[in-house]
Amino acid sequence: MTTTYLAGQYDVIVVGAGHAGVEAGLASARMGAETLVLTINLDAIAFMPCNPSVGGPAKGVVVREIDALGGEMGRNIDKTHIQMRMLNTGKGPAVRALRAQADKFDYQHEMKRTLENTEHLTVRQGMVERLIVVDGVCKGVITNTNAEYRAKSVVLTTGTYLRGKIIIGELSYQSGPNNMQASVELSDHLKELGFDIVRFKTGTPPRVNGKTIDYSKTEIQPGDDEPRAFSYETTTFITEQIPCWLTYTSPETHDIINSNLSRSPMYSGMIEGTGPRYCPSIEDKIVRFNDKPRHQLFLEPEGKNTEEVYVQGLSTSLPEEIQRKILMSIPGLEASKMMRPGYAIEYDAIVPTQLWPTLETKKIKGLFTAGQINGTSGYEEAAGQGIMGGINAACKALGKEPVILDRSQAYIGVLIDDLVTKGTNEPYRLLTSRAEYRLLLRHDNADLRLTEIGHDLGLISEERYQAFKNKKAIIAEEKSRLASVMIKPTEDIQALLKERGAGALKESVTAEHFLKRPEMHYEDIAQITPPEQPLSAEAAEQVEIQIKYDGYIAKQLLQVEKMQRMESKKIPEDLDYFAINGLATEAKQKLSVVRPLSVGQASRVSGVNPSDISILLVYLEQGKLAKIAES
Repeated sequence: MTTTYLAGQYDVIVVGAGHAGVEAGLASARMGAETLVLTINLDAIAFMPCNPSVGGPAKGVVVREIDALGGEMGRNIDKTHIQMRMLNTGKGPAVRALRAQADKFDYQHEMKRTLENTEHLTVRQGMVERLIVVDGVCKGVITNTNAEYRAKSVVLTTGTYLRGKIIIGELSYQSGPNNMQASVELSDHLKELGFDIVRFKTGTPPRVNGKTIDYSKTEIQPGDDEPRAFSYETTTFITEQIPCWLTYTSPETHDIINSNLSRSPMYSGMIEGTGPRYCPSIEDKIVRFNDKPRHQLFLEPEGKNTEEVYVQGLSTSLPEEIQRKILMSIPGLEASKMMRPGYAIEYDAIVPTQLWPTLETKKIKGLFTAGQINGTSGYEEAAGQGIMGGINAACKALGKEPVILDRSQAYIGVLIDDLVTKGTNEPYRLLTSRAEYRLLLRHDNADLRLTEIGHDLGLISEERYQAFKNKKAIIAEEKSRLASVMIKPTEDIQALLKERGAGALKESVTAEHFLKRPEMHYEDIAQITPPEQPLSAEAAEQVEIQIKYDGYIAKQLLQVEKMQRMESKKIPEDLDYFAINGLATEAKQKLSVVRPLSVGQASRVSGVNPSDISILLVYLEQGKLAKIAES
């Protein structure tokens, strides 16, 4: 056996520096834990191998939540975006979300600079091949250069690098994304340690030279004129924006793809891994939705200082020559020059039901995993897991209580609970429909939900925390004021209502009641009955949403209260489910694998029925009564 040398001792080691790794490393270091981030390539920190964007439905809310906890993704994209838009503005607040096009190179460089200038954080290039495990506890890592790094906690954030394989038509070769080095030994080592591993697949579209695109045949997609930001700390806004462009596939595109399906690795059997349902390749879209005459394609610039344009929606692993023909069949891209071909990438991931809700593995104490290694897709899902993995790894190392976000607190809580409780048989993507309390988990109120937690962990500065407390107080005071101020049916009020197409006011009502009318907005109320001090746009938005949706929010809070009663009924980690008479065999098997920490979590395990939960509750209650009798 090769002799290793001790290269360093830390509280926390983070393996990987993608979107999960940077958040894990920063969170850990900012909590005061001496932290090492090890990455295969220092030039690939926070790299965007897929689309150069951050946010979107559900995902944008995750970025806000990361920021509310004290994470970096929101701040970083605010400093480096080339375009920002609020989506679903014509719909209710539960589905609104911010999305930004990134300058992918600026994003990387700015994040790398942030890591390098963070106290308690060391960044080092190195390929981790083995874990140091003693008596079921992870004590550190060993690299391919025989460097041994010791730590109290280790977080694996390996992305799509584990046994990565790139596939383009009949060509395949071992590689991480964008032709970077793959990690093979670590994947094999995880199998040796007894982890269940699955094979997943994702992919990217070709990139084309923007100078060769005929934009006159496409539709412009500009950013918002109104300054917007992900981070609650952002005060300086980027005003110069670069547009994206919309085009579509053509009947010729579909003919080319259909006639070459035999050369598609997806259909030839060359690809083993399961691909993402909600981000399918263009081949998959053409086959699955063969009744659709065309599919949307967004032309997304990759940065200010490059001509590369990402063809969003054209993810493919067809041979390079077929990709060239496809591009020539698309309006606006007939004369385009392909700079990089699209490709599929297969990689190993661990079955996420092997994790506790803290993201610590059940098999090995002190070992945490976060990001695509847990079966997710997307930068935002990775970053959300990364900050929680880093927080809990630091808590473990520093002897603090772990932090678990529940499903009513954050989309991050929904994401992690889905993974560790239900598992996933395909790359998981966060959707608004996965959150049963989505009216509570809005883009606009992430700070109200999570800033207290971030502050308690030491991730939110005192200055920011005081500003947050002031905002909360202002919102509460204004809601109280509107509940007492009366609006009378004057001529001006009736004229305003008529102008808005609303019914006349028959009697005096409180300003709060008046604001509940669909046609009225807070700015109207502020003009009719001005507050002593004008509210900030964010505080005004909160007042309006909280008053307008009060009834719906109250209903969801009752549902949360009911769920929390179930969550408060704890289950011992070592409970023998096979000893519980009456439980269905499937329930015994599934519960023994997931090992839920509460009855609430048990109720969400796939294959566990309400009757099983009733039996479990009786069994737990009998156990408590028996303990009382013994004492």
